[in-house]
Amino acid sequence: MNVRSNGTALGNGFGSVESEYIRRHHRHDPADHQCSSALVKHVKAPVHLVWSLVRRFDQPQKYKPFISRCVAQGNIQIGSLREIDVKSGLPATTSTERLEFLDDDEHILSIRIIGGDHRLRNYSSIISLHPEIIDGRPGTLVIESFVVDVPDGNTKDETCYFVEALIKCNLKSLADVSERLAVQDRTEPIDGI
Repeated sequence: MNVRSNGTALGNGFGSVESEYIRRHHRHDPADHQCSSALVKHVKAPVHLVWSLVRRFDQPQKYKPFISRCVAQGNIQIGSLREIDVKSGLPATTSTERLEFLDDDEHILSIRIIGGDHRLRNYSSIISLHPEIIDGRPGTLVIESFVVDVPDGNTKDETCYFVEALIKCNLKSLADVSERLAVQDRTEPIDGI
């Protein structure tokens, strides 16, 4: 896997802890016509609080700023589908996504895009959360990786750059929402927000 952090190859942007988590939890096997990358975000909020946002397959709009609406059917379990409406301004309008993996103990979630009006073909992602201490307080190391087809007319670098930009926005928003809740000492589940 061509692992990148802010466009940097593995070994130049990740520490040994991040590299080990990526090796263990973020396995993608990209084909020649695909690109793959991993991004890291340190969040100043405890894992259980960050996970309460990430694990909500049925409510990604709680922290993903490009989603205007999400409809998921039935109980959320592996194989569940969600229909996403994307906010205007992006080269997409809808996305159909399947929950591929959900582990509440290890804090890992994986999705695959299976349809929709966008250019992300054969996209799948894995997000994992890991406890850490930041400034003497409980924090969370968040790692998100993906693999996706490179669209005709684009290069691998262009495709990775575009997807990384979206993920960076999502991770920044996840950090902002989680840290705001942590400051408010909101540690109970956030279903009512």
